[in-house]
Amino acid sequence: MSISYDKLWKLLIDKKMSRTNLKNISGISFNVLAKLGKNEAISMESLYKICAALGCGIGDIVEFVNNENDRPCLCNHD
Repeated sequence: MSISYDKLWKLLIDKKMSRTNLKNISGISFNVLAKLGKNEAISMESLYKICAALGCGIGDIVEFVNNENDRPCLCNHD
């Protein structure tokens, strides 16, 4: 299972905000921003900072995506 931040990038586009703006208003580091760009895991603290800055929930910025070789996910998805 992989992490995808596509929802975050779409939200930034809707808010007409750049990644640099996100970094500055949320207080996340450049390293966290780089991890986001590579769809890598980041800390809950960083996710909280982003959500607080954007006024949204975690589900609005991140999702789990099944890979071909993954077992079926038994979690609830909307």
